[in-house]
Amino acid sequence: MAVREHNGRAAKETEATAESHDHVNGKVDEAVTVAATVGAVAVGAALFEMALLPGMALGVAAVLAPKYVPRLGSSLAPVFRSSVRGAYKFGQKTREMVAEAKEQVNDIVAEVKAEDEAPKAAAAKPRAADAPHA
Repeated sequence: MAVREHNGRAAKETEATAESHDHVNGKVDEAVTVAATVGAVAVGAALFEMALLPGMALGVAAVLAPKYVPRLGSSLAPVFRSSVRGAYKFGQKTREMVAEAKEQVNDIVAEVKAEDEAPKAAAAKPRAADAPHA
């Protein structure tokens, strides 16, 4: 069997690949360990008191939040922007509708005032006609 000689580069690449696999496996092992610990504690809490579970869920969320919130933040930014944009447009439309309603109410009030003043003006004209002419 012939053995090919390497210039040393292949050995370094093999070591780097092995280290990256160890790094990935280490993260997977850490996640499995955390999940197992949380599961064991949740089962223990469920055996003693069911009311403890919501508090524990909040605690787990608080522990995991620093790891996952930056990822969520970047993915939720477009959703947040569109929500703010929608709320802004809704506010603008609401202002327009309120302004139109206010204008209509002012028109109705002006009509009512004009109708109330019309009989008074009509009553004042005959009195002026009854006055003697000079």
